Amino acid sequence: MAKLAFLGLGVMGYPMAGHLVKKGHDVTVYNRTAAKAEAWAAEHGGQWASTPKEAVEGADFVMACVGNDDDLRSVCLGSDGAFAGMKRGAVFVDHTTVSAKVTAELFAAAKELGLCFVDAPISGGQAGAENGQLSVMCGGDLPAYELAEPIIDAYAKLCRRIGGSGAGQMTKMCNQIAIAGLVQGLSEALHFADKAGLDGRAVVEVISQGAAGSWQMANRYETMLDDHFDHGFAVDWMRKDLGICLDAADEVQASLPVTALVDQFYKDVQKMGGGRWDTSSLIKRLRALG
Repeated sequence: MAKLAFLGLGVMGYPMAGHLVKKGHDVTVYNRTAAKAEAWAAEHGGQWASTPKEAVEGADFVMACVGNDDDLRSVCLGSDGAFAGMKRGAVFVDHTTVSAKVTAELFAAAKELGLCFVDAPISGGQAGAENGQLSVMCGGDLPAYELAEPIIDAYAKLCRRIGGSGAGQMTKMCNQIAIAGLVQGLSEALHFADKAGLDGRAVVEVISQGAAGSWQMANRYETMLDDHFDHGFAVDWMRKDLGICLDAADEVQASLPVTALVDQFYKDVQKMGGGRWDTSSLIKRLRALG
């Protein structure tokens, strides 16, 4: 059993922190909205704290899953931040999808304080978090990763170190780039089937068993056909991630024409009022076009 802190109790962090308790760890949570932290503690039997610094007191591992670069900085830095309260040698594991720039900044800040920092973004959506079936892609020093991996296993179906600091975040960018094209392709296929007078469910039953099959097809086609878009990762968050991807592409001189195009399609969905719809809502844009 380890003493842990978990910072950020959104749709992903809330169940992830719960899995740590189920594995027998001593968990203290922090959330910007204290009521959610209090509710989590009542449900899972852990403790909650009013600041990140208070939450991490005495912790061997600190896990974070917040919203963006600024949110991550706010829970790490400052007089009430996690870094101010962590003991030397403790491991900070960041599950947030953020830029490689902020990862490098916080990795360096942690090292100066005698702390370990592992960037460990996740994939698998809300269902993966709830079922403990996330894919976790990690970057950081090998000794820190080896300490953290058994803890991460509480909610992971796969956890792998890809390389040094920042490698986890760069891998998550690859994940989001791949998803963007897949969702647009699936949306176009279902839209085409509808326009051609075909039964979308019958079409997917056949094509999903061949080369066109994907996780997106298996898990999202029915809700897309039923025009339901509250089942996963929100468009607002996807645009945040794709913005990170496109900025990084400029830095490494990679060409991402499809990603850039799909990012603009998601911008159209936001203009339709769909910022909180899940990413499969790209099909609504096609339907709106006629």
